[in-house]
Amino acid sequence: MKRAIILAGGLGTRLKPFSTVIPKPLVPIDDKPILEIVINQLRKHGFNHFTLAVNHKADLIKAYFGDGKKYDVKIDYTYEKQKLGTMGPLNLIKDLPDDFLVMNGDVITDLDFTDFYNFHLKNKGIFSICSTARESFIDYGVLEVRDSALTKMIEKPIFKHTVSMGIYCTNKKILQYIPEEKLFGFDDLMHALIRQKINPYVFNHKGKWLDIGRPEDYEKACNLLGTNN
Repeated sequence: MKRAIILAGGLGTRLKPFSTVIPKPLVPIDDKPILEIVINQLRKHGFNHFTLAVNHKADLIKAYFGDGKKYDVKIDYTYEKQKLGTMGPLNLIKDLPDDFLVMNGDVITDLDFTDFYNFHLKNKGIFSICSTARESFIDYGVLEVRDSALTKMIEKPIFKHTVSMGIYCTNKKILQYIPEEKLFGFDDLMHALIRQKINPYVFNHKGKWLDIGRPEDYEKACNLLGTNN
């Protein structure tokens, strides 16, 4: 049984007004909620046990997805009594397998989850990150100054970055680095691992990736999936 932990407890503040009435995981793309698209995609890659880490408007999410029978999978839930960040909720799950997938519930991608999962297993690491390339634009002339004198100017530069896609594979040994009942994010965990000289593996994805928490990416996803149907 392949297990996926889906982080679905965010407030969705960046998606307002879409997320004002319904929780972000239930915001629709075309005719399906974001989270339903994610679950169906993972199911096609052999994931059949899902744990949804919920908080904000959790009852609506549970009422929609239930126990997963209508998707022919098992779905259960963890409830945060306080904000725990992206990694903190893992400590609430007491039956984790040795290796499992963790991902944000607002990601649309054409990632081959099987390839990523096998990459993690092959490397036998404690934590693997799925990454992609993103560009950031500076809409100004950037000045390099030394001793009050201009030494170089770059007009409206474009910077390329390798960024996390919000999709991870991990071994349950990771729990020893995550404090209980404390706000603890992905960044906190990465800093903790690097301090311990434990370097997570990074899997580069060159295909599509949209962070639906961003309104511009949400609109792109609606156009993309609407066109494909």
